[in-house]
Amino acid sequence: MNNYELKTIANDEQYLRQKSVPVKFPDPMLQEEIAALESYCLNNDVLAMASIQIGIPKRIIYLKNTNLDIVNEYQENPDKKLDNSYNEARILINPVITKKIGLTEYWEACASCLNNMGHVLRPYRMEIKYQDIKGKKHQEMFTGFESTVLSHEIDHLDGILHMDIALEVLEMAERDRRIFRQTHNYNIISKTSDYEKLKLRFNSR
Repeated sequence: MNNYELKTIANDEQYLRQKSVPVKFPDPMLQEEIAALESYCLNNDVLAMASIQIGIPKRIIYLKNTNLDIVNEYQENPDKKLDNSYNEARILINPVITKKIGLTEYWEACASCLNNMGHVLRPYRMEIKYQDIKGKKHQEMFTGFESTVLSHEIDHLDGILHMDIALEVLEMAERDRRIFRQTHNYNIISKTSDYEKLKLRFNSR
């Protein structure tokens, strides 16, 4: 197996800012690359991972944990070690956003961006077309915190880091982020209306 390692802005920012290429089926490397993504996610404290982050510039996303209740449990216990056994193991290949609805805000962090945490606006709901590991096409609506996590990862596929679109960026270690989020948690601003219009309205306040 190839040596798949985390890319960070410390040494690999230019690499992370490239646009990932679509997966073309059949892809003989796909199973190995998904196994590498899963291995990284299960052995590290992340919610999800875009394959570009471990050196695979293809449009693949691995969702590990989009359960806000589990995330909040660790915010309330900043010294508690994360339980990496929980794994949604959802894989989205070649995702395309077809609709964005509503507006949320969250102080996001990212393994590739080190201790840089950003205040980011995301859609409350996203309709996405994607393929599974066999190339079968799907269309699905993702809602709430799941939409936030997925939107963050899709940005990675386009070379966009959360710091690029953040309203504010703070440098904060993991334990300090957990404490900070106790009073700055995931917030739903609107569940309806067009995301882009809501975002413009929010930014003009």
